[in-house]
Amino acid sequence: MQAHTNASVSICNSHEEAETAIQTLKKFGFDVRKLSLIGKGYHSEEHPVGFYSTGDKIRAWGSTGAFWGSMWGILMAPAVFMLPPLGMIAMAGPIVSVVISALEGAVLVGGLSAVGAALSQLGVPKDQVIVYETALKADKYVLMVHGSDDEVARAKSILAGTQPMELAETLLN
Repeated sequence: MQAHTNASVSICNSHEEAETAIQTLKKFGFDVRKLSLIGKGYHSEEHPVGFYSTGDKIRAWGSTGAFWGSMWGILMAPAVFMLPPLGMIAMAGPIVSVVISALEGAVLVGGLSAVGAALSQLGVPKDQVIVYETALKADKYVLMVHGSDDEVARAKSILAGTQPMELAETLLN
């Protein structure tokens, strides 16, 4: 039987900050299968931007292609969605199945995007969901740590040294 699970949600200001947090957790032996990352899949530029699947891997190119390629090599269940009003959103981790469930079940909550509906299904209060959606619109990244109370506390302790990260205190039951 699985232990009670929580999620800690943080906003990373850049893909470098998100990568540092994930690599730090990995270095300290945290199970990266319990991490979710959500962010824009691209940035406006004059170079081509794209995603394609090769077997069980998704490849990306464009200004953040190397970053997402690296993250998809570490985290499970990579996915890319076009989600109005957020635009092209890339993600990986347990959050992907919740987003798919929200999309398939049309469980959209009061004007929230599919990501917002997924966060709401995980117990994130609506006022915090709006904060995370706003961060995504501003090209920031949302990092979630899923697990037992002890696992979430351990991850928060590890990440305490990877500042600046906003809202690292949000703990969901």
